[in-house]
Amino acid sequence: MKTNKEIIAIKKKDILTISEIKKKAVPLLKKNGVVKAGIFGSYARGEAKKRSDIDMLIKVKGRKFSLLDHVRLERELQNNLKKKVDILTYKSVNPLLKEYIFKDEVKIL
Repeated sequence: MKTNKEIIAIKKKDILTISEIKKKAVPLLKKNGVVKAGIFGSYARGEAKKRSDIDMLIKVKGRKFSLLDHVRLERELQNNLKKKVDILTYKSVNPLLKEYIFKDEVKIL
């Protein structure tokens, strides 16, 4: 039978820290031409649960970032982080949601 401390440790293991996300994500982001990135949502607010996805904002400079590029980067991040990742570009954020998203944002690049 597991103790409460062991159960809590297992639960925490399923939830990445911002520094773990940064360490695993930044090399992939840079490789794909991303010059600015941030985390928002439950991970940024410290409210992530085991099944929480990672919401990420990105800015790509100097080239067109196609839908295929977007999907490829999302998959690479998901494989590396072992979590579902949703990517938005800073330009594509709904104007009605900007205030809430940017208020939560934790910059990682």
